Amino acid sequence: MLYDVRLRIAYQYAAPAASSRHLVRLFPRTLPDLQRPVATELSVTPIPNERGALTDFFGNQVQEIFIRPPHPSVEFRVQGRIERLAPPPPKNASKMRGLEVELKRIRDLTSESPQHYLGETRFVRPSRFLQDYTLDLLPPDLDSATAVRTLGQALNKRMTFDPAATIVTTPHEEAFEKRRGVCQDFSHIMIACLRSVGIPAGYVSGLLRTLPPPGRPRLSGSDQMHAWVRAWCGEDAGWFEYDPTNAVDARGDHIVIARGRDYFDVSPVKGVLRSSGSQASVQQIDVIEVEGAA
Repeated sequence: MLYDVRLRIAYQYAAPAASSRHLVRLFPRTLPDLQRPVATELSVTPIPNERGALTDFFGNQVQEIFIRPPHPSVEFRVQGRIERLAPPPPKNASKMRGLEVELKRIRDLTSESPQHYLGETRFVRPSRFLQDYTLDLLPPDLDSATAVRTLGQALNKRMTFDPAATIVTTPHEEAFEKRRGVCQDFSHIMIACLRSVGIPAGYVSGLLRTLPPPGRPRLSGSDQMHAWVRAWCGEDAGWFEYDPTNAVDARGDHIVIARGRDYFDVSPVKGVLRSSGSQASVQQIDVIEVEGAA
């Protein structure tokens, strides 16, 4: 599929920021044989005094932005065209009980190594409680890819999507107890469950194309930033991406922006500023299929 992408994230400050510095992860990633940005451009308002680019440990593109003079707001816009293919289903996924042996053989510590995705991280805390919950759902002889799908479907039935129930810093334990949250909560809970039973799992930030109800026009800016899960299913199968919020494998309408261990590694905009009072933010996103594209 070929998509035109337009993304706008804007922040309005109660009092002008004397200066601000931001790390911005908003460029869709290049993924061999799966995703290819044909052209992407990031514009910033006000114009930055300093701007640089880097690739972080996890392979995500990061823009460093510094704005020196006082400013009451800041706006980031990304525009580009993305070619995205649906990932093939995982093949030869290892049995859950066999992952521990395979993991002991792995000495690789690059960003794709499953060793980075097993323990506690800033937003994810494996626990005995979640281990018991997960093992109650999964037969011991299940292969890891089926285990991922089974857990994701169970969480989708347990949880209700509710944007008013949580904020970015809400612990996943609280969202799990409330049975309510957004895609970040669904994903953090699922990652914690998988790590609790020894399945390496990480976080994916991206865009999701949405479709209007039948007979209704598509609303401009109605698409959304989204999050889903990566799970390592063994040496042969490798990584498998699953969307627990929608109870589906990640497909050709899931556009990957950043990958990491949890939201802290992939947050779209992170930074510091000199200001006071509150701030308000808005997101507007369009993911539009290019008609006639093969």
